[in-house]
Amino acid sequence: MLLFKALILGVVEGLTEFLPISSTGHLIIVGSLLGYTDEQSKVFKIVIQLAAILAVCWDYRARITRVASGLQSDPVQRRFVGHLLVAFMPAAVLGVLFHSTIKAYLFNPLTVASALIVGGLVILYIEKRAYHPRLQSVEEMDWKVALKVGFAQAMAMFPGVSRAGATIMGGVIFGLSRKAATEFSFFLAIPTMLAATAYDLYKNWALLDMGDLPVFAVGFAASFVSAMFAVKAFLGFVSNHTFIGFAWYRIVFGLVVLLTAYMGWVDWVD
Repeated sequence: MLLFKALILGVVEGLTEFLPISSTGHLIIVGSLLGYTDEQSKVFKIVIQLAAILAVCWDYRARITRVASGLQSDPVQRRFVGHLLVAFMPAAVLGVLFHSTIKAYLFNPLTVASALIVGGLVILYIEKRAYHPRLQSVEEMDWKVALKVGFAQAMAMFPGVSRAGATIMGGVIFGLSRKAATEFSFFLAIPTMLAATAYDLYKNWALLDMGDLPVFAVGFAASFVSAMFAVKAFLGFVSNHTFIGFAWYRIVFGLVVLLTAYMGWVDWVD
């Protein structure tokens, strides 16, 4: 049963990490539903998040290699990396300051459900506005736009907001096309999630146990494969669609969780 739970949660992480629906929120809710909320689960969730970001690194390996090789000679690549660092800083600073407090008080299914609903309403509001993107690619960004997107990403420290949703919608508000905002979100996820993973592993190092390796391996593989599928599908989707469907999904899912808690149908465990 533990391996089955690992498989389910790995798939959930991979499919939701880069969509505007909050992977952390889904892991908290599905983990509670499966009864997988013990100390082992904390490290497990870190491992499968690492798998998801490695899937993006693999999918964008050609672009990452081009950026890395052009740092010394190509000003366009240097500017792009600089913008990533600028966008990364708000979450990095605020994460160090408030990481423990947020995990202690906000990582529970009912808080997540509320954030899913509010985030869905925000996406609906943004999508209903007149949409006139002035930046069609990430190369057209300047540092001020990158910083604004970085502050938008920092809002995703609140579980249920969605890192991908915050950065993509932030990018859209600040003038990026949906495709450019999505691509920048994917690249910004690399330093952000690697830093968060390293920090979480440091904080939970004592919980690591070699006996948990089979469970972690199943979850890692499931997350990696499903994340690769989700990234490719999502990039194709955003070229011709709005995010309204994701907004309604968030609202309905959040309402279902709150309803089951209110009616006593599910005993949601933190």
